[in-house]
Amino acid sequence: MLALLDQLDKGTLWHFPGGIHPPQVKQLSNTTPIGQLPLAAQYLVPVPHVGENCRLAVKVGQQVLKGEPLTQGKSLWHLPVHAPTSGTVVAIEPRASNHASALPVNTCVIVPDGHDTWCDLIPANAAQLTPEQILNKIHTAGIAGLGGAAFPSHIKLNPVSEIDLVIINGVECEPYISADDRLMRQYSHDIVAGVRIIAQLLTPKRIIVAIEDNKPEAITAMQTALASSGLDAGSARVTVIPTLYPSGGEKQLIQILTGREVPSGAIPAKLGIVVHNVGTAFAIHQAVSLGKPLLERVVTVTGTTVAKPGNYWLPIGTPVAHVLEQTGFTPEANQKVIIGGPMMGHALPTITVPILKGTNCILAPSNQEIGEPPAEKACIRCGECAIACPAQLLPQQLFWHAKAEEYDKAASYHLKDCIECGCCSYVCPSDIPLVEYYRIAKSALKQAADEKHQAERAKQRFEARLQRLEEEKRAREAKAKEAAERRQHSMTGADKDAVAQAMARIAAKKAANTLHANDGENPTTLQPISKLTPAAPESMVQTSTVSDTPAPDARQAAVAAAVARAKAKKAALAQSPTQTAEPVEQNTAADTDPTPRSSEVASSQQDKVAAAIARAKAKKAALRLAESENADHSAHTDSSDSDTQNTRPSDATTEKQAKVAAAIARAKAKKAAQQAAEQSTSESSASEPTASEHSARVQRAADTEIRASAINTPAISAASITAAELPDADALKKAKVAAAVARAKAKKAAQAALEDNGASAASTEPMASSAPATPIDQPKRMTHDMPFAHEEPSAHEEPSAHEEPSANDKLSAHKELSANDQPSVNDEPSAHNKPLADGILIAEPMTQPIADAADLTSPEAIKKAKVAAAIAKAKAKKAAQSPKES
Repeated sequence: MLALLDQLDKGTLWHFPGGIHPPQVKQLSNTTPIGQLPLAAQYLVPVPHVGENCRLAVKVGQQVLKGEPLTQGKSLWHLPVHAPTSGTVVAIEPRASNHASALPVNTCVIVPDGHDTWCDLIPANAAQLTPEQILNKIHTAGIAGLGGAAFPSHIKLNPVSEIDLVIINGVECEPYISADDRLMRQYSHDIVAGVRIIAQLLTPKRIIVAIEDNKPEAITAMQTALASSGLDAGSARVTVIPTLYPSGGEKQLIQILTGREVPSGAIPAKLGIVVHNVGTAFAIHQAVSLGKPLLERVVTVTGTTVAKPGNYWLPIGTPVAHVLEQTGFTPEANQKVIIGGPMMGHALPTITVPILKGTNCILAPSNQEIGEPPAEKACIRCGECAIACPAQLLPQQLFWHAKAEEYDKAASYHLKDCIECGCCSYVCPSDIPLVEYYRIAKSALKQAADEKHQAERAKQRFEARLQRLEEEKRAREAKAKEAAERRQHSMTGADKDAVAQAMARIAAKKAANTLHANDGENPTTLQPISKLTPAAPESMVQTSTVSDTPAPDARQAAVAAAVARAKAKKAALAQSPTQTAEPVEQNTAADTDPTPRSSEVASSQQDKVAAAIARAKAKKAALRLAESENADHSAHTDSSDSDTQNTRPSDATTEKQAKVAAAIARAKAKKAAQQAAEQSTSESSASEPTASEHSARVQRAADTEIRASAINTPAISAASITAAELPDADALKKAKVAAAVARAKAKKAAQAALEDNGASAASTEPMASSAPATPIDQPKRMTHDMPFAHEEPSAHEEPSAHEEPSANDKLSAHKELSANDQPSVNDEPSAHNKPLADGILIAEPMTQPIADAADLTSPEAIKKAKVAAAIAKAKAKKAAQSPKES
């Protein structure tokens, strides 16, 4: 650094790459002193950062004084805005901004009262203030860089690194602009006073005031002011540099004076260098020494269309239209008004925009000075733009990527290092507005960065919210736990027992629901077991649940209850006097229906029990007879139950024979029922048939069976006739009552027949031997049709298309036809499942043979059909009992 300081003391200069020599045209405005303009009709003070880092300190209708702050904020980046004059705030609304796009921005509109009254100012001696106090005064005064960038000065004057060199920029290389030149000529002592305050804050080793050689009056004035400033002559000096555009750029000026190049993306403070404009030094002196905020600045108003070109003190917020009007602006056709110089400035879409802190020039050129830009032509790849670029960039590559909207690729070519000086556009032979492309690309990148930043902030807020909710949840849980512990400590022994029992019930219920959900099982599957009659055999319960594996918790209770009821039923069967009887019966699913019989049925409970037992025995005998016929195809009846279970039809012919045998059995039962009905209707009560009569009836049933086998026509079951086919509800009810009475009489007759059935054994033997074998799979199919049968038939046991209707159809039809004929649960055992000697479960058919469907067209026919069905049961019992005993 000592070598560098020695070079600075000697006045050694370096060169930066590129640069151009455009026409200066400064004589239009630098020949007259800085002037004042009358107050405008209204002032437009932009407040764009309200809501971000500051808030409004005024409201509509409020009276304000000159220098009164309009915004308040505690952010480091907040730059206060002050009232440019005294008056009334008439509106706070969006207005056009001082930008090439003229996008609206929040603006405080102040109508002056004409008095221009200042607020209370607090002057101070900078030598008696601490650096913190000085920085605070600079901050509250709202001072920003007046060279054009408008960077907050209080941040720039408080660097982290040590500062060795302070450069006061008075180069002002832009054509037409002479604001800094006139300021240095007229206010050199105030500028040097501001330089002393900067030196007090930064304590640099050297201070250089850099001025171009085209400003000789300014150079002389500044040298005189420095000599009388009290600053060390060896540490502060004025350095004159050659005129070359853009030597006034911060990085370019540092390279000229020190020969150092600021790295890409870095700031000069990292090199120990700070650069301030002469106008900023003047404003710092005004703020610290006089207490004045930054309310106005020197602005160059120039151009051949302006009658009074020059430099003026313009308050911040003064409309451009007011300035042009006061300076004698005469617009031409297609007139342009440019904010800034011709190289770096931008044209305004409207002149009703305010003067800002960074506005240094208002240029109103004629068409001869700056005409319409020529049409853009294709790039010829001459490379002149790269030669003129002071930042040593590749303007041609930047142009291609910016034009193709490949902004990320343009950023990879250091687009952010472009200072938008306009040298490339100035030298381009194809008249390509390169700087305009670069500005658009920069705006797009800035917008993308802002969106990314906002998304990141939103993510942080979301994560903070989740964390807050989680903490609140944990706090609630901890609070609830503490409350539960307090309640538990305060509970008595009885309360704890009650709570434990309730928790156990909840756990058991939850376990049961989980088991049902996991097994995919309907909870009503156990309902038929739980509804078994109390007198059901134990083997029945065990067989009906053999295909299900009961759960150890939820289903054990139901199974235990069913077993208890089965044991009770078995005990009841053991006490019955007719336990050895084995009649044959085919009944429907209504036998297990717990609905009690109608009060119209006058039979006693003993008759009901006896009838149910008789039906079970009859069915068992019929099944054994069918099994023996199917196994031996002969008249032998001593086959075992195990042989019957293992015998199955092996082909379609055997299955057809089984159907024919079933049809013959139904025809035989129907014939016997008709004969019994004739006898029962002629007698006043059920009478016991003699042995000869019994033998004759059995013989007639056998004849009917033989005829039915020849015809091969199965009987129509009662379940196939629906309630919709019955002609009258009253007739149906009467038929049901008559059938119930007939069944009661038949039961009594069956009991009497059981006592002397030995006499008719010889007569039933031919009938049993002549009857075709009943297929073994028919009872199993009946079992499958039951609502609670758990065993499913195997593949070769599926019923064919010619078999009986489904269990649901039979059950619905039977319930409609015999709803009032159902036995009570406590009166008789279930007739659906009957145990054989070896524990095999046998299901009773769902239907009973009745008269042909064509006969059920009148109430009388229905009544006869019901009576015949009841008589058929009794006769079938006797017909099946005789071959068994013989």
